[in-house]
Amino acid sequence: MKVKSYEFYSALFIIIILLQLYLPSFKVNVLLQVFILGLFFLFENAQINKLFFKTIVPILLVFLLGFPGVLFNKVAFFDVFKDIFHFLKPITGLLIGYCFYRKIDDFKMFVKTIVIVGLLSSVIHFGILFFISGFTSVNEIREFGRDNFLELFSLFFLLFYKKLENDSLFKSKLKHFFFVGLLSASNVLYFSRTMIVAAIILLITIYGYTIITKRGLRIIGVILVSILVFYGYLFSIKIARNQTGVQSFLYKVKNAPSEIFKTKIDRENHKDLWDHWRGYEAKRAFSLMEKDPKSYVIGTGYGSLVNLKFFAPLTENVKDKGIKYISELHNGYVYIFYKTGIFGLFLYLFFLINLYKKIHFNKNFQTYFISAIGVAFLFTTLTITGMYNSRDIIVFILGALLFFEKKTKILTN
Repeated sequence: MKVKSYEFYSALFIIIILLQLYLPSFKVNVLLQVFILGLFFLFENAQINKLFFKTIVPILLVFLLGFPGVLFNKVAFFDVFKDIFHFLKPITGLLIGYCFYRKIDDFKMFVKTIVIVGLLSSVIHFGILFFISGFTSVNEIREFGRDNFLELFSLFFLLFYKKLENDSLFKSKLKHFFFVGLLSASNVLYFSRTMIVAAIILLITIYGYTIITKRGLRIIGVILVSILVFYGYLFSIKIARNQTGVQSFLYKVKNAPSEIFKTKIDRENHKDLWDHWRGYEAKRAFSLMEKDPKSYVIGTGYGSLVNLKFFAPLTENVKDKGIKYISELHNGYVYIFYKTGIFGLFLYLFFLINLYKKIHFNKNFQTYFISAIGVAFLFTTLTITGMYNSRDIIVFILGALLFFEKKTKILTN
């Protein structure tokens, strides 16, 4: 039986997404993705639309800006290789999403594919929770699933496809509500602060509240005031650090701002250090850049490492002495600045802001989600490295959305 090209590439897309989520080695994933892209361009005679290429140029330039710093630093080849993979990953993700769905050219199939693979991921998530974690505590539940933006986008695609496209993904209402319930429960059980913020961003973007109007600013103002009131409540009550259950999650929420921004940390006080680890990483990166002022312009380059000044127990092997030098930082803005300098950081922000601006020119399914992705990346870059997170799958979705957005733009002009 002959397999149709759209069925083949849909299945391949699903496999790539699942490997991205569940295959631990990001280097193997990137190698596989580059190999698949190479075969695609070889056999499909694929072409890149000028509008799409223009959109991703800033990310391509960020990738190139990591090389000059290598010339001025003594670095190990392995570390250079690792960094190249990190900065190449968003590009491969965007290209796979774009190229595959330019070949398939079926928007409803794309949305349905994301929903189906998200449902499959939620089933895997529940299987892990029931058979491995045992639901004993929030910390243990989080240990086996820290976040999953595939499931979040799957849920929002399912919820808003009919509203935005005036069409149904599934004919059966019972099936629709069951899938919504399954995805909703799985999303909640990640207990992820980042996913909660991303969900809020998706929601307010789809309802048009991120557009700069008086109404939009009022809604955002209400949300910000609500967050301040919530944090006021959290700081007015005592939440023990080592509590289990919901209190454990609330402690992490309460600690989130200082975890990122606090830099005056007692390294000998483990509680203080681990509660503000992101801030400590950033502090060490800036300290090293101060010693070499040109790094503010060209970055420290691929292969450069951040000296933690102690051996941190960051490996799973308890017999290891620990890690003193790290390559990747949680704060993506500091990470990009450290590796590629001020121009790399500017280009990255320029790319994300351009994604956000899409909603100001056209209002449809594609632009709502592209704009939301731009805003979401502005936030997640601060906490989990954004596009450069080794497990990020949003770039694959973004690549496909950019194809359909460009196609709609061309057809309506």
